Amino acid sequence: MITKTGFAGTGLHSGRPVRLSLQPAPADHGIVFRRVDVTDRDAILPARWDHVEISPLNTRLVNAAGVSVSTIEHLMAALVGCGVHNALIEIDGPEVPILDGSAAGFARAILAAGLRRLDAPLRAIEVLSPVEVEQGAALARLRPQRADEPAGLQIDFEIDFPDPAIGHQSRTLDMANGAFLRELCDSRTFCRLADVEAMQAQGLALGGTYDNAVVVDGARVLSPGGLRHPDEAVRHKMLDALGDLGTAGLPILGVYEGRRAGHAMTNRLLRALFARPDAWRVVTCDAALADRLPGSRLKPADFAAVA
Repeated sequence: MITKTGFAGTGLHSGRPVRLSLQPAPADHGIVFRRVDVTDRDAILPARWDHVEISPLNTRLVNAAGVSVSTIEHLMAALVGCGVHNALIEIDGPEVPILDGSAAGFARAILAAGLRRLDAPLRAIEVLSPVEVEQGAALARLRPQRADEPAGLQIDFEIDFPDPAIGHQSRTLDMANGAFLRELCDSRTFCRLADVEAMQAQGLALGGTYDNAVVVDGARVLSPGGLRHPDEAVRHKMLDALGDLGTAGLPILGVYEGRRAGHAMTNRLLRALFARPDAWRVVTCDAALADRLPGSRLKPADFAAVA
C-alpha cells in the first residue's frame, strides 16, 4: 500500500494543467481514479481493462457516465513496477500529467512517500495457455512460462521503425527484483517529427515538448541531451506494456510478447484473455512467488542508476 503523495504538471495530449494525488487504499480495492473536478455524475474510474476505451496513442479510462481520464499508462507502470496494487488516485482533470515523458518521476515519488505491506493475501493471475491477438504486422501474446523460465512476469518486445534513430530494437526482461527501476522507468515516450503536425491537427500532443518526449527525424534525435539509452524506444514500449497490463486488476504471472504492439493491442489481448476462462486462473502467492513479482525487494540503489 502506498502512502499519500501528489503531482502537478501538464497533460501530453490536452495541454491542460492538472494535479493528482495518490491515496492509500485497503486490500482488494485495486487502482481506482476519481475525478475530483466532476461533481454532477459518477466520477469513479477503476483502472481495469473493461473500462479502457481503445486508443492507439494512450490508455484512456471511461465510465458509464461518460467521465474519462487518459494517458494513465506511465503512472500505472510506476505503480505496478513499485509493487502497488491498491491506491485511490484523485485527479482534477481529464489527463494524467506527462512529467518528463517517462515513469521515473512517479516512481521516485512513490518510493520517497513509502510503501507498506497490507495484512492480506497477495493474489495474481496465472496464464495457463497462450492467448494472442494480431493486426497486420503487429502481435501481442500472453503465454505461460516454460519450465526453464523463472516464475513471475517477463516482457519480450520488438519494434521496427523506418527512422534510423530508432530502427529495429528488441529486448527481453524478467520484471522481478527492481528490474523496472533499473531498466525501464526513465525511458521516455517518443514520436517521429513527421507525425507531430498530424497529431496536433487532430487535437493531440498539445502539451508535447522536446522536454517531455523524444522526437526523432530520420537519423537525428531532436530532444536536448539525446537518448538516455541506445534502445530507449523499445524500453519505453515495455514500460507502456507493463502499465497497460496493470489494468488486469491483479499482477500477471506469465510472458508478454509484443511485436510492434501498442496500447490498443494490449487491451485487446487482455479482453481475449478474460474471454477464455480456461486460459487463466487466480492464485494466492506464497512468499517465494510474491518475491518474484515486480516491486518486490526494491532497493535505493535500483533507482540511483537512472535519470
